[in-house]
Amino acid sequence: MNIRQILVEKAVAAMVAAGLPEDTNPAVTQSTRPQFGDYQINGAMGAAKKLKTNPRELAQKIIDNLDVSDIASQTEIAGPGFINIHLKPEFLADTLSSANQDEKLGVAEHASAQNVVVDYSSPNLAKEMHVGHLRSTIIGDAVVRALEFRGDSVTRQNHVGDWGTQFGMLIAHLEDLLYQGVDLESVALADLETFYRDAKKRFDDEDGFADKARDYVVKLQGGDAHCEKLWKLFIDTSVKHSEEVYAKLNVTLKPEDIKAESAYNDALQGVITLLKEKGIAVEDQGAQVVFLDELANKDGEPSVFIVQKSGGGFLYATTDLAACDYRSNKLGADRILIFVDARQSLHFSQVELTARKAGLLRDETTYEFCPFGTMMGEDGKPFKTRTGGTVKLAELLEEAVSRATDKLAERESDLSVEERAEIARKVGIGAVKYADLSKNRTSDYIFNWDTMLSFEGATAPYLQYAYTRVRSIFRKAGIDAASLNAPISIVEAQEKALAIKLIQFEEVLDQMIAEATPHVLCSYLYELASLYMSFYEACPVLKEGVEAATKESRLMLCNLVAKTLAKGLDLLGIEVMEQM
Repeated sequence: MNIRQILVEKAVAAMVAAGLPEDTNPAVTQSTRPQFGDYQINGAMGAAKKLKTNPRELAQKIIDNLDVSDIASQTEIAGPGFINIHLKPEFLADTLSSANQDEKLGVAEHASAQNVVVDYSSPNLAKEMHVGHLRSTIIGDAVVRALEFRGDSVTRQNHVGDWGTQFGMLIAHLEDLLYQGVDLESVALADLETFYRDAKKRFDDEDGFADKARDYVVKLQGGDAHCEKLWKLFIDTSVKHSEEVYAKLNVTLKPEDIKAESAYNDALQGVITLLKEKGIAVEDQGAQVVFLDELANKDGEPSVFIVQKSGGGFLYATTDLAACDYRSNKLGADRILIFVDARQSLHFSQVELTARKAGLLRDETTYEFCPFGTMMGEDGKPFKTRTGGTVKLAELLEEAVSRATDKLAERESDLSVEERAEIARKVGIGAVKYADLSKNRTSDYIFNWDTMLSFEGATAPYLQYAYTRVRSIFRKAGIDAASLNAPISIVEAQEKALAIKLIQFEEVLDQMIAEATPHVLCSYLYELASLYMSFYEACPVLKEGVEAATKESRLMLCNLVAKTLAKGLDLLGIEVMEQM
């Protein structure tokens, strides 16, 4: 249940009945303080200003037509025209009881499910994944999980870089290594960075190697069987490296989700022909160029978008245009989401404008570039190794688990060595993911080990520990939470605050899905855990003297909190554990 959406619909109906236009914004928000109710309808002020009428009188007309008797115990006008809504404890109790018995915790599937294509991760297969791939990978995966949970049909697309000039250099180097009897998987690509660096050194310094590499590029693009075989060998081994990282990260991307640059190779000439026939692309200094007046600079000069080089070669631009056609016209996407570094903003604006002019994107398809900021080191610069090199993602994750192991060793525990190792893995990986996902997607953030591994504040370890604390209540009581089915009663203020937060789960997911912003779910889970701690302190659950009905009601609340924390963290790709 999306309580805010229900109130929006009821508020709009009341406003129309009060004589306001159907497009009047009801401005429904969550209240910031209990004395202002649980939700507010704030649209009366804006509407009154347009109509030049008294906002309080208009608010009263809205209340007179507002049908919320099934969910609200009280409505009132406050200040210049705010309408405060106090939700019924009975409504909250019934909603939570239903959610507790529902596999999806009361979250309904979208009334009209959409076909969504999500482009994320997209590493360059010539190199190992590094920290620069983290945000695209985990933000995209969290949004994908939420979309599927709400019932949308999702096509994951891992648009990996597996084509272009560099691959001529790499397969030429690979060929020589194979002739020398080197085993590809155990030696040549044990370190992709070293392999790439060695090939590049030969390209720059070794007589004849660069010519051979360029010749191999031409042969590869022309379908030469020998070059294609070496290229595929390199790609397959590179993909295995990526798969290992995805497994460590608990990311849902699979090899079948790869739709690489090379997959569009046969369509590229057709894209150029279409752009030329429609007069969208014109020749300029031998290249095919699209001039975009819509993105003109301050001097009125159009933005230049090169779609084919003067020598006939294709670019990322060409491939991305072909991808638009495939996703919109072939897959029939309602939405296309692309998670890429913010520095690519201009490029994707150019892609969308060009694709829409050419019909490569249908009008019905939204094209949503979802940029993200940069992971920064303590020095405020992009995160690097101490020597200034690129931080490999696999090594970062290994260090996270190692640090989590040390952190957990400081805590008393009667768990086995194997159990502690598994917990350390979940804590370490979860800490890295939550630290990133909890930041606004468009913001840069400072990477700090101590902060992200802390068991206090808005961190994964804190939320994982909060989950285990709730679950420990049932172990202590000797109660099977799965079989618990008792009436819920909302009496105390802390019970109501917790109940309201619980019923807002679907509302938060809808915001996350609409805006592609996992940080709103991170904030929600932290607020839920914090409210639970306040509830637990003020409302005894297992304490002697607590009436049986009250105890069972509060255990029902505890159970739903645990399930919501677990599901919310799962949607972020973060695992929980029963004990820590």
